[in-house]
Amino acid sequence: MASKREISDIRDNLKENIGSEVVIRANTGRKRIVEKSGIIEQTYPNVFVVLLDASQDEASRRMSFSYIDVLTKTVELEICTS
Repeated sequence: MASKREISDIRDNLKENIGSEVVIRANTGRKRIVEKSGIIEQTYPNVFVVLLDASQDEASRRMSFSYIDVLTKTVELEICTS
């Protein structure tokens, strides 16, 4: 079972990086991996929200992920530092 401390560390790290650009790789099952870029918009007690970059085909949209997804590596985040 995941320790509360590990989840708290992930939450605090993301809270410090609100407004930062990130690249997200999400495992959607059956060996499908989706890669998107966006900006960390908000953190909540159980989830965080990323505002995805709008491509020419679609409008910008938001996706939410749980901290457990990051802990179990179902979702991988790479914070871009520029």
